[in-house]
Amino acid sequence: MSLISIILLAIALGIDCLVVSFTQGLVFNQNRRKNSLILALTMGIFQGGMPLFGYFGANIVSSYVENFSHWIVFVIFLALGLKFIYEAFQEKEETICYIGFRCLISMGIATSIDAMAAGVSLKFGGAPLILSVLIIGFASFMMSLGGFWFGNCFKRFPSRILEVSGGLILIGLAVKAVI
Repeated sequence: MSLISIILLAIALGIDCLVVSFTQGLVFNQNRRKNSLILALTMGIFQGGMPLFGYFGANIVSSYVENFSHWIVFVIFLALGLKFIYEAFQEKEETICYIGFRCLISMGIATSIDAMAAGVSLKFGGAPLILSVLIIGFASFMMSLGGFWFGNCFKRFPSRILEVSGGLILIGLAVKAVI
């Protein structure tokens, strides 16, 4: 597998990170710098780490996850999307200040299941593992950071509309996973 192929794979894997981070950027009013960095770091670690599981467990893991991985992604994104929409219509006592740990882990897993499958292709394609993991992790980190701040640019819209929009985007990603 060539360097260009690895970079293109990293960009393709990072698109989900960008979209999910965009939805988070729509929501947060406080601690944006901290939240954007934590989210981007989580996305980069999960996207860079999951190919390791796929690479080393190519024969074992892929046979278990391959058939239903799209349903795992569907359930996680659907739940997060519905949560966003539900919370849009709830009375808020204070502004959202941070991304919760469970939410971070859920988003990290949901966006990186494809990266685990990519790890299998890295192994069978003879790609250099460390370089591939670093490129995938870095691309996901940067795309997540960019997505968060791009979403944050839309803060002028009413928050309820933004939260519902973010929820619909996540539900769209859920539907995309099963189609």
